[in-house]
Amino acid sequence: MGASHSSPTGSIHDFTVKDAKGNDVDLSIYKGKALLVVNVASECGLTNSNYKQLNELYPKYKDQGFEILAFPCNQFRGQEPGTNEQIVETACTRFKAEFPIFGKIDVNGKNAVPVYKFLKSSKTGFFGEGIKWNFTKFLVDKDGHVVARYAPTTSPSSIEKDIEKLIAAA
Repeated sequence: MGASHSSPTGSIHDFTVKDAKGNDVDLSIYKGKALLVVNVASECGLTNSNYKQLNELYPKYKDQGFEILAFPCNQFRGQEPGTNEQIVETACTRFKAEFPIFGKIDVNGKNAVPVYKFLKSSKTGFFGEGIKWNFTKFLVDKDGHVVARYAPTTSPSSIEKDIEKLIAAA
């Protein structure tokens, strides 16, 4: 791709990822839905507030064409150390998450999963393409194109209006 900063071709629907049990999930199943894609961690200072607010948004909009896709990542100070099974248990029991929790991934470096390479190249952050911390958020439209990227410190509730606009457009 070189030094070009144009959006990559394709969409998030072109990717297959692993769920927490190691099964393939074709992201094309989310065609026609607005998505909030988040790299999560269970032992981060941002964890409680992010999960709380994601849990408030999800039931409010899930029946209107909205999904949250959570990707556990242990690349930031080892704040997601568990196995996939332990991560799902924590997310669903302690944090009451009802949205999909996928298998643990790398979001940066040579082992970054392809879907995150796509997300990062679609919308760069303040410091470039790399993910800087847990709870970086990408808002994706019904056609699978990234429309916004939010910093880890941006609260999910503060982007609710953006989510509503995407749902209305869908």
